[in-house]
Amino acid sequence: MYYVSTRDAGRRLTASQAIVEGLSRDGGLYLPEEIPQLTMDEIKALAALSYPERAARLMKRYLDEFTEEELLGFAKSAYGPAKFDTPAAAPVVKLTENTYIQELWHGPTCAFKDMALQMLPYLLTASLRKTGEEKTVCILVATSGDTGKAALEGFRDVDRTKILVFYPDGGVSEMQKLQMVTQEGKNVGVCAVRGNFDDAQTGVKRIFSDEALREELAGRGYFLSSANSINWGRLLPQIVYYVSAYCDLLNAGTIEAGTRVNFCVPTGNFGNILSGTVISALIYAALVAANSALFHLLASSMYVALIVTIVGLIPLIIGFTKKKKKLKILGIIVTVLGVLAILTCLGVHYPWLTIGIPAIPSLYFDWFSGCIQAFIFCTLTTLFIKQAAG
Repeated sequence: MYYVSTRDAGRRLTASQAIVEGLSRDGGLYLPEEIPQLTMDEIKALAALSYPERAARLMKRYLDEFTEEELLGFAKSAYGPAKFDTPAAAPVVKLTENTYIQELWHGPTCAFKDMALQMLPYLLTASLRKTGEEKTVCILVATSGDTGKAALEGFRDVDRTKILVFYPDGGVSEMQKLQMVTQEGKNVGVCAVRGNFDDAQTGVKRIFSDEALREELAGRGYFLSSANSINWGRLLPQIVYYVSAYCDLLNAGTIEAGTRVNFCVPTGNFGNILSGTVISALIYAALVAANSALFHLLASSMYVALIVTIVGLIPLIIGFTKKKKKLKILGIIVTVLGVLAILTCLGVHYPWLTIGIPAIPSLYFDWFSGCIQAFIFCTLTTLFIKQAAG
């Protein structure tokens, strides 16, 4: 199986190469060319296995270069009693009649990120061997709190790795900060960033896209990779616990094989829900990953983009009909921004554009707040038009 960049299908790598590289040099994510499907018979077989065995069998579907025995060894080390306080690793607990909670906090840092970041070091170091990479990997991580500690703990003193975590100064809890700055290990580092998490993440992506820096690091025997959800080696282990939850519901007799299950996912940067989305395509007629925030993000961003475009056309038309130069310039600028926003919402990417146009609205808002922002934008534009026309 090969992996391609979401921004350039011509960038085609093996699984180990994609894990080593992390983020594609063009800024895209590496995703598999195809999603292998599971039948209900295969899901029933998985239900009879332990969590490490489920992890090994599922990951093997995506990692052709790894043997199932090799992956099982990794999984037993990652999810064993030395790291997790329950053999189930991610047990499912009944809350109400039709509501269950999957506990993802049994790892060493009590964060759900442990489910992936205890496995990623094994996948990465094995991928280094398989690709013949001799340089030391320098792992860059942006965190809003829990990813940082989980990544630091996962890569602590792992051979041929160094890890540097960036967190927003004042943007994490005091406990999370203390967890990171007191982390033990000879290969770990932590850095506070003035700004929010998006600023930290944007900075990390800029570093990955800096060819001059990449060449300088290569000359010193280092190369860059990531432990954020932009690395397939981080996303893949997260897929496992979605399937495992379904298996546990089968074993408990809560559902029958083939029953559809809704997953309500508290996700911030959409890495978690992305894994669930892959699973909805992986399992044949079994799972549906649901998250209304993702829908509202896409819908409201497109809504505001359309409003911006329409508002831009108004001064553009008036400027040409009444020969007002200021209105022409305003109309052209706003219309271009609106068109770029629409194209970005439709999946078109601009490597030269540092911040995506849909970032104009905030990441979390509904139709009501979207309308308010559009109203404010229209009001300000109208005032500008009156001033320019006057």
